[in-house]
Amino acid sequence: MTSINNFTSPDHYLVDDLLTEEHKIIRSAVRDWVNRSVKPFIEAHFEKAIFPKALIKELGEIGAFGPFIPEEFGGAGLDYISYGIIMQELERGDSGLRSMASVQTSLVMYPIFSFGTEDQKRKFLPKLATGDMVGCFGLTEPNHGSDPGSMITRFKDMGDHYLLNGAKMWITNASIADVAVVWAKDEHDVIRGLLVEKGMPGFTTPETHGKWSLRASITGELVFDNVKVPKENLLPGAKGLRGPLSCLSSARYGIAWGVIGAAMDCYDAALRYALERKQFGKPIAAFQLQQKKFAEAITEITKAQLLVWRLGVLRNEGRGTPAQISMAKRNNVEMALNIAREMRQVLGAMGITSDFPMMRHMMNLESVITYEGTHDVHLLITGHEITGLQAYK
Repeated sequence: MTSINNFTSPDHYLVDDLLTEEHKIIRSAVRDWVNRSVKPFIEAHFEKAIFPKALIKELGEIGAFGPFIPEEFGGAGLDYISYGIIMQELERGDSGLRSMASVQTSLVMYPIFSFGTEDQKRKFLPKLATGDMVGCFGLTEPNHGSDPGSMITRFKDMGDHYLLNGAKMWITNASIADVAVVWAKDEHDVIRGLLVEKGMPGFTTPETHGKWSLRASITGELVFDNVKVPKENLLPGAKGLRGPLSCLSSARYGIAWGVIGAAMDCYDAALRYALERKQFGKPIAAFQLQQKKFAEAITEITKAQLLVWRLGVLRNEGRGTPAQISMAKRNNVEMALNIAREMRQVLGAMGITSDFPMMRHMMNLESVITYEGTHDVHLLITGHEITGLQAYK
């Protein structure tokens, strides 16, 4: 097995020239941390379906939680390209690790910062930024995934508190979360956001087992049985689907960057192997069909790099649209999944072992291509954008 510290980031179009020195310093710091704290044991954790909880505080220390949140609330005040770079390096380690950080940042810290009160921001954001608190995001329900507007989770105004009933499913961080950003309908059928805290009577978080994907990640349910939620836990700035969908746009943006890290990891490991492995008297990298795989892989990685860099610039300027994010998420996840499969074939039988990362990335990406908007729904979002006609209603 080649050394994990020998990783070379592919950059065929000199995309690094488009990054600032700060971007490169951030990438180097997170990359070194992944090499040191994730790569040596992630295969064993994946095999045993164990999430590395010990890394949560370390993720806070390296600034992986809420990097674009202002410093006064515990974030680093970085730009969106920095956020993307951090997600890329984390997913090079494992999609489950990136998912944890992505949820904490885009689906928990972002809505509290964007829609919360001053008191809510100061209570939750600094502790979420350090990893002293963990958050999760409750939107998807057992019978409502791509159509969140049909959710049945509801809450009633009981005078001095709200009474919440319902359930959410496929929730990253569910069983370890200290606070859940839960989206539910009020008595007027308006979707609102509630901060449901761990320990509230009637709030349970059963864990989901038997996953063949994202095994080094915690997935579970959120169940609300007459949960009394204090009125001060309502997010006042969010009404309707705009609130949760804006969170998903931020998370999808992070995914579009993140999966490039998985593709890079597979590409780099396969290229090193192909240059060392000999058959018929020469390295297998010398054969035409292997070179075809590598040439196509580096082409797709390069296209993905340019796509997210431009999207990052647009996000920094406040011009990036949800439809543009959908295009990048859909394209880049498919790209990464295809590269994981092709690079696995370069290694032959060795590619299915835990000595190499391809099968783990491949299985993880089978979830990533579905969550935060399925592959097909993102296609229809682009179709809606270019025709003005909705195909999913």
